[in-house]
Amino acid sequence: MAEQKFGPRRCRDTRKPLASQCPDVYFYRCGRCGSLFPVTGGKASGEMEIFCCKEKAEFLTPKGPEQSEENLQLSYQITGGYNDNAVKVSWKAMKKEYEPKWLYLKTFTGGYLKYVAETKRPPMVFALADTDAFSYCDEDPCLECVFRCKRGFVIYVYGEKTGLTEIPLDKMNAQWQSGSKEKNN
Repeated sequence: MAEQKFGPRRCRDTRKPLASQCPDVYFYRCGRCGSLFPVTGGKASGEMEIFCCKEKAEFLTPKGPEQSEENLQLSYQITGGYNDNAVKVSWKAMKKEYEPKWLYLKTFTGGYLKYVAETKRPPMVFALADTDAFSYCDEDPCLECVFRCKRGFVIYVYGEKTGLTEIPLDKMNAQWQSGSKEKNN
């Protein structure tokens, strides 16, 4: 029997964390200077007033990926198994002007914000640790089984032309039961 490796980022929790332990996140953006204001634990969407450059910041209303897919196609994959859990977010912009400016991953315990440099190519990788790295199995990449370990996570992608897109991490693939992994190897 192979010795089991315990990496420093590995979650040692015995059960999946509650998705509700982290409050929802809302985004506001200054129309003048472009400053971003992610807000958690505050009032419900659009009820806050945030001011920047002596103007009220715009509340960014998220939309589903199907509403922007003709300009920006988005996908994600969960990788790393027990020890190196990560979420890889990929995109394909139909034109340069539809490229994302930033991505935010809401997790069980908080969130990760990453800005996309002009020279950055997909994917954008969000490394996970501790409670956010909880997984039921060591499959790499994730088989997207019925347990959906990362259900409750949400990816937000913002582009100036495409606006704010929201993608819940809730994909489920029935092929994990069919033995297709063995057939493809």
